[in-house]
Amino acid sequence: MKILIIGASKSGKAAAHLAKSLGNEVFVTENQLKDKFQFTINEFDAQNISYEFGHNSLDKVDWADLIISSPGVPRDAEIIKKAEVKGIEIISEIEYSYRNCNNPIIAVTGTNGKTTTTALIEFILNSSGKNAIAAGNIGLPFAEVIKMINEGTNSLNEKSIIVLEVSSYQLDRIVRFRPNVAIITNITPDHLKYHGTMGDYVETKWKICANQNADDLLILNIDDEYLSQNRKINSKIEYFSLQTQTGGTFVQNDEIILINKEHKEEGLMLVQHLSLPGRHNVYNSLAAILATRAFEVSNENLRDALKKFEGVNHRLELIRSINEVKFINDSKATNVNSTWYALNSYDSPIIWIAGGRGDNNDYSQLDESVRRNVKKIICIGEEKEVIAQHFCAIKDCVQFETLEEAIFDAQLSANEGEVVLFSPSCKSFDMFLNFEQRGEEFAKIVNKLTSG
Repeated sequence: MKILIIGASKSGKAAAHLAKSLGNEVFVTENQLKDKFQFTINEFDAQNISYEFGHNSLDKVDWADLIISSPGVPRDAEIIKKAEVKGIEIISEIEYSYRNCNNPIIAVTGTNGKTTTTALIEFILNSSGKNAIAAGNIGLPFAEVIKMINEGTNSLNEKSIIVLEVSSYQLDRIVRFRPNVAIITNITPDHLKYHGTMGDYVETKWKICANQNADDLLILNIDDEYLSQNRKINSKIEYFSLQTQTGGTFVQNDEIILINKEHKEEGLMLVQHLSLPGRHNVYNSLAAILATRAFEVSNENLRDALKKFEGVNHRLELIRSINEVKFINDSKATNVNSTWYALNSYDSPIIWIAGGRGDNNDYSQLDESVRRNVKKIICIGEEKEVIAQHFCAIKDCVQFETLEEAIFDAQLSANEGEVVLFSPSCKSFDMFLNFEQRGEEFAKIVNKLTSG
């Protein structure tokens, strides 16, 4: 088969290697210049994978039997439109990997919480003696994991449980993708420049369970307005909640309650014993509990893992404390809703560093949290003036051109016992390649600060 892959970044590169290893002819087209891809080019040359950089040749569509589109490639890209006119199937890397996978799959999506939930599920399963690996939008691409399984590397085999974080970009072009367990953590406005409307974004998230049947499990946050609506679902459904008693797991009097196989309530542990702070992490933990119980993890193993899990990088990550001031890296907060959780995770006054590339952000959602919890706002990036103008009437706001200047000002502004919170509420692409690089830069600067 002749496979055309649009995009040479992480998932596109992994799809190319998997497709080539399965005996296909592969061509990768990337419209960014090759300067950033020298390591990738060396790998392609070694594997005899053909490629082009700096443009997308439309004639390659005529050559292809199948197209794999990388996450975020615009729906109206010329190469996509030509493929649609010609009737060539266009799928995501997630879909292609699934078609070559025999492993049990847990798939997690949602606007916020999916990375932490995915990592927590992997941690619980491995701590309980299962063989699990997190992949997809976190860690390794799905295609790379399938190639590793085929080659028998890293102790992976066809019984290993693959825990996938999947974004709306990846779900947009699935056809047969069917996880054994699917989770939707929550839905709030995000990626609207790509999806166009909130309705399209919501429907794309729901595609995670579109192919499930009665043998599969769908786990939903019933407290979310977009997830509590009646829909025709073929799979079994279990709910988690902080507000109501559900048929899955919920919180009552600060205790996590499970509904067991006999449909009776069973206390698991107190919320205060969870290792991760914040209301949002209670939600993440409840979702992870239901997913791992489906793989027969005991209550004892659940309790032990939930007490020990240390979280993920770039999500409310404590970098260091200087003179009793905590510097927190929340670079993964790429939207307003994610920052809402961050601003409500600390009892101490917050010096909030925010900004980046906006995505039609509605900052009014943060007004109450800012009034109550924030001492000062330091604005950076393309969105700095918008943020400052929105909040300047209620809080002290300043603007800086660089992250380094913002951190220096935050250190000068913070008193003992306060928190410097880097929670951008925006995408990273104005100043950084991705949120990971942005968070690493924050940590690098903070680690160079002196206590003087």
